[in-house]
Amino acid sequence: MTSLSNVLCTLATGVLLASVAAVACAQNGPPKVHWDVEVVQDGRSVDHFGATTTLGQAKSETHKRSVVHELGCQSQPVTSIELSRTLTVSPTRVDGGNAVLSLDVQEIFEDTRATQTAEGCALPPQPRRVTAVHPGLVVPPGQTVSWKLVDHAPQLVYRVQASIVDQ
Repeated sequence: MTSLSNVLCTLATGVLLASVAAVACAQNGPPKVHWDVEVVQDGRSVDHFGATTTLGQAKSETHKRSVVHELGCQSQPVTSIELSRTLTVSPTRVDGGNAVLSLDVQEIFEDTRATQTAEGCALPPQPRRVTAVHPGLVVPPGQTVSWKLVDHAPQLVYRVQASIVDQ
């Protein structure tokens, strides 16, 4: 009978500890990741995104801007072109202190290759669309990881930093 009560006591203690641990985890919830993305075009910083996002959730943001260029030999202004950049970031897991992020990018930017009419007059840059997905970018704490989306005309690089938020 004593061994049965010892087993029950041990079992009850284990259940109690598991319950306390579950409550503690539930109060803290899933980890949060603070991330920053710097957009670098031809070596110049041109945009920035940043947020703190809960593991398994996604944050999406769109930045837009309009540009006007001159057209032809008379250098007449033409209608504006709307450029946009949409970034969705989702922390997918935490792996040994590293944040693992899923990134989804949709971007419309200017193709920097110069074009001309048959007479040699300037034409405005044409919009160019890029869609890219990185399903698991590993970002060590305190480091910047570069993800190159476009090699040239223009070169487009996303520089990513991330850290796990203490709760």
